[in-house]
Amino acid sequence: MNNASQSEASIEPSAMLNRRKPGSKLGGYFHDLRRDIFRDRMLYYLLIPFLIWFLVFKYFPMWGIQIAFKDFSLFKGIGDSKWIGFEYFSEFIGSEYFLRVFKNTVIISLYGLIICFPAQIILAIMISEVTRDKFKKVVQTLTYLPHFVSVVVIAGIVTTFLSPESGLINLILVKLGFEEIYFLTNPDYFRGIYTIMNLWKETGFASIVFIAAIAGIDTQLYEAAKMDGANKFKQILHVTLPGILPTIVVMFILKIGSLLSVGYETIILLYQPATYEKADVISTYVYRSGLLDGRYDFATAVGLFNSIVALVLVVAANRWSKKVTNAGLW
Repeated sequence: MNNASQSEASIEPSAMLNRRKPGSKLGGYFHDLRRDIFRDRMLYYLLIPFLIWFLVFKYFPMWGIQIAFKDFSLFKGIGDSKWIGFEYFSEFIGSEYFLRVFKNTVIISLYGLIICFPAQIILAIMISEVTRDKFKKVVQTLTYLPHFVSVVVIAGIVTTFLSPESGLINLILVKLGFEEIYFLTNPDYFRGIYTIMNLWKETGFASIVFIAAIAGIDTQLYEAAKMDGANKFKQILHVTLPGILPTIVVMFILKIGSLLSVGYETIILLYQPATYEKADVISTYVYRSGLLDGRYDFATAVGLFNSIVALVLVVAANRWSKKVTNAGLW
């Protein structure tokens, strides 16, 4: 008995956790979970700050979503404000601004989806095909840098660049015998300006995901393609693109989910009442209704409507992707 107890006591705690306790499947599941948590406890410790941040800034604020269904009063507070149901949702959908902001949001997002998203993939493939390391690093640095520049600075550069008096574009137009163009006061130019600005600012940084996916492709596939007589273009078409297709699908679904989440900070810095016709989106409408007009309840309802539509788009895009490519987020 003494020898048995001493041998039992000499077993390390990690070995004790690895012992499978008899019981139901549920008990076995929790036993395995405890074992895995103990084994990877240092990784879980690193996860704690993120979980705290997520709870404080993402989940706790969801308590305020209920003001979308209330006649919110700052003096009464959230709890004592009167419930009014879906009145603000009906007001937004029935307002004269609904079609304008919804259409502008979708069109501007589609511009980014059609132009900017393929540009990220093309840039990643081009960088991956570069064989000179020094040149590759220079190109990557130059294309990544705009992402880290403040959007306020970028908007200032664009405003100066397109200035009717001292802007480079208008100076060139005048030298060529054309008249000056007030780009930022003409609604027809706004969507193109916004798309090109985002193309320059975010394409390089967004291509990192695809560069990493390309780096994970087995080099033997390229060697086999060369033996079959495939040139660079065919290697990209038949090896590179299929190899990064799951990554493309996941990023595409995420883009679909953010279809109605246009970067309102940039638009606010560039637009003006003269361009509301083509520049006003749901996010800027929420900004004006909530912060400028003080209608926090109505603005919350509009923002919640935007989030619900985004959720529906993500689910629909994921189902479509699973049927077509057998790849998706879940």
